[in-house]
Amino acid sequence: MSVVARLDAARAARQQKTLIAFNAATLQLGGKTIIENLDLQVRPGEFLCIVGASGCGKTTALRLAAGLYRPTSGAVTFNGEEITEPRREVAIVFQDYGKALLPWRTAAGNISLALEASRVPARERGARIEALLRKVGLPGHADKYPTEMSGGMQQRLQIARCLAQEPTTLLMDEPFGALDAMTRQGLQDEVLSLTQASQTTVIFVTHDLDEAIYLGDRVVGLLPHPGRIGIELDVDLPRPRDQLATREHPEFLRLRRQLFDFIKATEH
Repeated sequence: MSVVARLDAARAARQQKTLIAFNAATLQLGGKTIIENLDLQVRPGEFLCIVGASGCGKTTALRLAAGLYRPTSGAVTFNGEEITEPRREVAIVFQDYGKALLPWRTAAGNISLALEASRVPARERGARIEALLRKVGLPGHADKYPTEMSGGMQQRLQIARCLAQEPTTLLMDEPFGALDAMTRQGLQDEVLSLTQASQTTVIFVTHDLDEAIYLGDRVVGLLPHPGRIGIELDVDLPRPRDQLATREHPEFLRLRRQLFDFIKATEH
């Protein structure tokens, strides 16, 4: 069997498995149903994007997967085990990087926080921190405090801290929403490169339809009030993705129109 055939076979095998599953998951908060009967399976190594109008429960679904919420009924599972609390294998990247980072710790200190929690010996932390900073494009910034860094650099730092956990799954809640267009596109490509190299599973919440199609293997759109699946699209676009060529691809434009029409219909 050729190398290409073996890679295709491995990818097909992964697609038959489920890493995270929402099984008729319903969540009520304050007497209001936020998520209702959500059925969704996420495969190992998949990049799944979730879109939808404001208030449709995107972030809530992410918090269920993180173990920050427990469903009122139904279940959310990881490798077949019910998620009842946060897990080391699952890291979450928040949109508000300013609040996610500890301002009194340097970049190295923020990354070290994850290593300390994992009980990595102190003598091993320096080399691992340097490697992580290089991986996210921040070499030479170990001694800088978050307030001395730009928004894009702070978000890179938060991603590096999450990667220090060595998670199998990254949950990303509109992580680039507050960044300028060029910084956003650069971080999109960095995240794709990092997660594909490590075969990390990603659930990525965004309002940006172009971003969802550019990043995702699959895009799920939620209906609002309560949140439930309204559309599900496979993204059959060539990889590696390219900020210009991918966005000009006819399939990209077709998918964008479908998602745009879906979102527009849910806002009425």
